[in-house]
Amino acid sequence: MGTVGKMGKTYEGGVPLAEVVRSGFVEGFHRGSVVVLDADGAVLSSAGDIASPIFPRSSNKPMQAVGMLRAGLRLADPADLALVCASHYGEEFHLARVRALLRTAGLNESALGCPPDMPIGSEAAAAVLRAGGGPARIQMNCSGKHTGMLLTCLAAGWPTEEYWTPEHPLQQHLSAAVEEFAREPVGARGIDGCGAPVLAISLTGLAGAYLRLVSGAPGSVEQTVASAMRAHPAIVAGTTAEDTRLMTGVPGLLAKGGAEGVLAVAIPGVGAVAMKIDDGQMRPRMPVLASALRRLGAEPPVLAELAEVPLFGGGQRVGEVRAIW
Repeated sequence: MGTVGKMGKTYEGGVPLAEVVRSGFVEGFHRGSVVVLDADGAVLSSAGDIASPIFPRSSNKPMQAVGMLRAGLRLADPADLALVCASHYGEEFHLARVRALLRTAGLNESALGCPPDMPIGSEAAAAVLRAGGGPARIQMNCSGKHTGMLLTCLAAGWPTEEYWTPEHPLQQHLSAAVEEFAREPVGARGIDGCGAPVLAISLTGLAGAYLRLVSGAPGSVEQTVASAMRAHPAIVAGTTAEDTRLMTGVPGLLAKGGAEGVLAVAIPGVGAVAMKIDDGQMRPRMPVLASALRRLGAEPPVLAELAEVPLFGGGQRVGEVRAIW
């Protein structure tokens, strides 16, 4: 049974995209949907439901960052713009940059509307616990985005109170940016994990948005966002994150994952991919992406590292998660 969006469309769910193989025995499958667009934006390959709205979650952040720049946000360092697009791991260099941005606006962590949280990076979370710390707003993986939202409100002359509510002019502006780049109306609205609105679009709209992000003219706001993310991939995610490895290993590739098994990538002059894993698992995304990029003729060395996710038994590798699409 699907989820009904504002436009009356229903996400019907996907098809088996990856299998879980242990000791030569297939013990399970990951179902989902995926679309591959060529460099002109035409559908080259697909599986599952690519037309109905899904919540891209944090994969919407680059389009929202475009909306912030258009509303007047100005950041001197491209690394700060990468942070605004980030689902950061809560490493110290992430937190230091959030604090510095807040200070430039005369704000502190209490101004952030995101909830207190532990870092999503396991090593960063362990470091917090060793130091006797606990959940904090700045550690929430969307604190960079929320900082960007606050600074945008100040630049545009909008109130900073309840800037995260759907009725706030900031969120109306960001919604328009997502619709513009997806070239379709938002199909549903919800509340994301950070408390800000999450906007539903189709996988085809999401892939098309990323293709437009990497194809923008030099000096355009979309090119500014894409360039900042690709120049500072560890800030967008974390030192060892999959997004970081992709953007480091594939020249020109833009990648941004989202919760519940979402991933969007694009390579200028090559094409774009967007996927949704129905059970919300992250582990099948890289094998499915490797299969998708091969359909675009892109086979960089990093794909060989990511194409299979190993499974272990007794401390030894006994199988893998691999694409079957």
